Amino acid sequence: MTFTAIDFETAIGYHPCSVGIVTVENGIIVDEFVTLIKPPNNSYSPFTIQVHGIYPRDTVNAKSFAQVYPEIQKRLQNRVVVAHNESFDRNVLAKSMALYNLDYADLNIASRWECTVKIYRAKGLRPTKLSDCCREMNIALNHHEALSDARACAKLYLMK
Repeated sequence: MTFTAIDFETAIGYHPCSVGIVTVENGIIVDEFVTLIKPPNNSYSPFTIQVHGIYPRDTVNAKSFAQVYPEIQKRLQNRVVVAHNESFDRNVLAKSMALYNLDYADLNIASRWECTVKIYRAKGLRPTKLSDCCREMNIALNHHEALSDARACAKLYLMK
């Protein structure tokens, strides 16, 4: 099993404030990457702050999505991509790329990613929030911390 798992935390709408990426080669985690991202105007919704605990003060000096993108690109390009609720993370990536005039097609990844929500729902697990799946599968999780979420997603995918 060779793939890349990704998780975004967002500041407002589809604007990311953090990304976690876990690279798996032949069933083994070989690389982990996490960084804060300064959203446009460093704007946040009070709701998202409550969810992940990332504040504007945490990202005021962080790199923009465009500045972080080369690290994302090298980890995703030509890969099978996995996310928990893939449509959300895929939209964060696609909309952020569009905002900075980056071409999604250049990544050469599927238009729909592998989705651990769908996989575990098909296995009969309910509810299928990441925290529920991790509790059921005995996977450690610091929920809404991007790297922990991406790592948990990778482990869920490995156990599918």
